[in-house]
Amino acid sequence: MILEGKAWKFGDDISTDLICPGRYFHLRSNLPELAKHVLEDADPEFASKVNKGDFVVGGRNFGLGSSREHAPKIIKVAGANGVIAKSFARIFYRNAINVGLPVLECDTTGIETGDEIAVDLQEGTVTNVTKGETLKFEPLPPVMIRILTDGGLVAHIAKHGDFQV
Repeated sequence: MILEGKAWKFGDDISTDLICPGRYFHLRSNLPELAKHVLEDADPEFASKVNKGDFVVGGRNFGLGSSREHAPKIIKVAGANGVIAKSFARIFYRNAINVGLPVLECDTTGIETGDEIAVDLQEGTVTNVTKGETLKFEPLPPVMIRILTDGGLVAHIAKHGDFQV
């Protein structure tokens, strides 16, 4: 599975409250409306400028804070292909896979907002097409790729009638 899009760079310690501001929690049953506020406290223009297929790029400890599963959901609903970061809070990582949002760990130091990115999930590579650089990440286990390909854990179980590992 190869994914391509533009990078949107954020820093270290992007919390679930920065991703999904608590003041909009009343919108939690309306994900398209909630997605209009995704990451607005980190970049007020992100939600209005992100395009389908783009990538959110973070530094260390992306997704720390509360375990609200709305955070990865609204990144996906906003159109992002996935999140690439140096490291993730583990609950965010697992929630992202469960909702069908790829999350990849690699050194994002050289990636800047606007760079064109190509990700090969099976090979474990992130190619910065703009700069001609290829980064390696530990490829996702086959079960995670199957869950992502099916659109998330609920869609995976609905498709197979069980959790297929």
